[in-house]
Amino acid sequence: MKEDFLNFQAQTTPHPLLEEVIKAEGSYIYTSDGKAHLDFVAGVSACGLGHRHPAVIQAIKDQLDHYMHVMVYGEYALAPAVEYCKLLAANLPPQLQSTYLVNSGTEAIDGAMKLARRATGRKQIIAAKNGYHGNSYGALSLMDYKERTLPFEPMVGEITHIEFNQVTCLSVITTNTAAVVLETIQGGAGFILPEKDYLVQIKKRCEEVGALLILDEIQPGFGRTGKLFGFEHFGITPDILVIGKAMASGLPCGAFVSSKKIMNTLSNQPKLGHITTFGGNPVIASAALATLKFLLESNVISLVNEKEKLFRRLLQHRLIKEIRGKGLMLAILLENENHANELVLRAKKEGLILFWLLFEKKAVRISPPLTISNQEIEIGCHQIIKILNQL
Repeated sequence: MKEDFLNFQAQTTPHPLLEEVIKAEGSYIYTSDGKAHLDFVAGVSACGLGHRHPAVIQAIKDQLDHYMHVMVYGEYALAPAVEYCKLLAANLPPQLQSTYLVNSGTEAIDGAMKLARRATGRKQIIAAKNGYHGNSYGALSLMDYKERTLPFEPMVGEITHIEFNQVTCLSVITTNTAAVVLETIQGGAGFILPEKDYLVQIKKRCEEVGALLILDEIQPGFGRTGKLFGFEHFGITPDILVIGKAMASGLPCGAFVSSKKIMNTLSNQPKLGHITTFGGNPVIASAALATLKFLLESNVISLVNEKEKLFRRLLQHRLIKEIRGKGLMLAILLENENHANELVLRAKKEGLILFWLLFEKKAVRISPPLTISNQEIEIGCHQIIKILNQL
């Protein structure tokens, strides 16, 4: 199968990790060589409840007994999607009440960009340097990293970039600005938290000039930071919230959320301002609904902060210069890129899944399932320290 994978499935890098997966359950992925791999990555934060969570699996099976895809998004009322949007609205600030369901976080970013331009009648969109919002043309256009954008230019026009965490850049936001798009916590840059009242200042400036604040919660959302959504830590509410990744426990799902007034602008002039065939798919919406219910009804989010403390206590080593991030969205910052590469690759051989970050080459991602046990955290951290001792 590995040979067929390389020959027939399009590749994204010259050297994929090339594990042949036969099963995944809880915090473990099992490969064809008989190994169990403790998963400290959770599908790059997508499997928040671990692999094949029973509540999610049951919801999928139950929905399959009724119907799957029946009509393009927005024409039929499908119970799983409607119930999901209603429950989400009940657990968000009142100005975030209308949800457009799509297929991924990057599609949600594109939809949010369109929505901001349509609702404000303006064109300029401001994004942060070293930001990452996905790889569709709209999302990629928000990136300032020429190595990744140059081969695909021209990008979507009228995008301006500012420094994350620099309030001196506020004057760039003007009455020409449709929206400011920021990750609540910068992911690819190394899990960078907003400092002091940075997001408060950004939101205030947006309100002053009539621009919209779009927050990308694709990775921090759904409990990963110790709250349902990361923005809850920082005293602000975005005008448009973008979500994805852990939304449906490993199934492809995303959404952008705003007020009814703003969202309705996509329904006219022109009609069908955003269209998707499979967004709101009832099977995937069932998985998303089961995921959200479990997060709200269990203690899994309330335990995230204690698990973060355990990681920070166990991961102390002369080669670890800093641990960035919040909750179970953590990045180990090492002395150099070589140490980061060695840690990821040696851990793979020893049955521990770690991964890199996009821009910060000295960092190693730790974003395990929220359901990971303290014992599993201890096992994985001991393996990390053991590997670092060998470097």
